Amino acid sequence: MTADILGAIDELQLRYAAALDEKDMAAWLATFSQTPTASYICTSLEAETSGQLLAMMLDDCHARLEDRVTFVTKVWAGTFQDYQTRHIVQRVKAMAEGSLISVRSNFIASYTPEETGQSGILASGYYDDLVEVTGNTARFLSKKAVMDASVLPHYLVYPL
Repeated sequence: MTADILGAIDELQLRYAAALDEKDMAAWLATFSQTPTASYICTSLEAETSGQLLAMMLDDCHARLEDRVTFVTKVWAGTFQDYQTRHIVQRVKAMAEGSLISVRSNFIASYTPEETGQSGILASGYYDDLVEVTGNTARFLSKKAVMDASVLPHYLVYPL
């Protein structure tokens, strides 16, 4: 694995976190491959280790990723108590799988509701990602957020 590939993967994670923290759902979508099978799943460690097929968010194809953007920006807009997120991401493993890269990164996401202004930890866990790299550009083919806890202190509107 070259430094250029690792740099492209790290830059992708930075764009992903920045998009969510800036509530820029179009930029979030742009971190994913245009491949019809591109996906995002948010589940708990308990579900993951027990083999349960439970997810808090299950966008199993690119069309569902586009639906997520529409729901957050148009359908749900103004119907929920908004909150600000801040993501911290640390890559811990990257392995080539043919032309794709399998990446594991730890994450912590904090949240601050607009009404209270009091910050807390929304979720911690890890991302299991399958990344395609073309030239100096990387995109997620699949992203799975596995949360350490199965109960969160706040509801999820935005992906983790």
